[in-house]
Amino acid sequence: MITLTIWSDFACPYCYIGETRLERAIEELGLEDEVQIDYRAFELDPSAPNEVVSTTPERFAMKYCLSLEDARKQIDEISALGRELGIDFRYATTLYSNTRDAHRLMKLAEVEYDHATVERLNEALFKAYFVENLVLADHEVLLKKALGAGMDEEKVRRVLDSDEFDDEVRFDEREAAMRGVRGVPYIVFNGNFAVPGAMSVDGFKSALQRELKKQQSEHEQGSDNAERPHQCGPDGCKLL
Repeated sequence: MITLTIWSDFACPYCYIGETRLERAIEELGLEDEVQIDYRAFELDPSAPNEVVSTTPERFAMKYCLSLEDARKQIDEISALGRELGIDFRYATTLYSNTRDAHRLMKLAEVEYDHATVERLNEALFKAYFVENLVLADHEVLLKKALGAGMDEEKVRRVLDSDEFDDEVRFDEREAAMRGVRGVPYIVFNGNFAVPGAMSVDGFKSALQRELKKQQSEHEQGSDNAERPHQCGPDGCKLL
């Protein structure tokens, strides 16, 4: 069994792209029953407001000191990476807000439900932001996505109406800081080696095969994948 520990944020485009590529790699290798994913919280902007105060192109342009035209171009290029995977990726029209409650909801799913439910919720939250362009700080949005994933309404409302699992989210982020994680996605294979960034499907396949060989007590073959993955951090998204 390969355990993958993934730090990510639902407002991170490369997290959605990277996790989708990883899922594709797992499927192509036929490892669905051999890989366990442990999701960890990482807020790109813990101070983000609950209300939407700007458009994504405006925020992107301000962060990178770009014109709106150049910002839209770069955003469209990122969206194209998602569309290559069959995702109706709409980064330009995302509604940026705080993601803390979405992460707390994931913690509820991890504690109270099976892994299939956790995976459904994880996918639903990414889709809500990047495809449906919903506000992830909106509790009614989160409730709807949780119910769609098979969670109980009373439990979900209890968590959203409190600060339950807030400590668990902060614990994940402290652990990331201790590891020196500055951007996401950040994926650790069986606690042994880390893959920082959204590699290609083939890159993830190579990493998975490497770990399988290690588990089989064989010598690791070949070198690390030489491609440059993508990642998002507090200062923005970039090519590593």
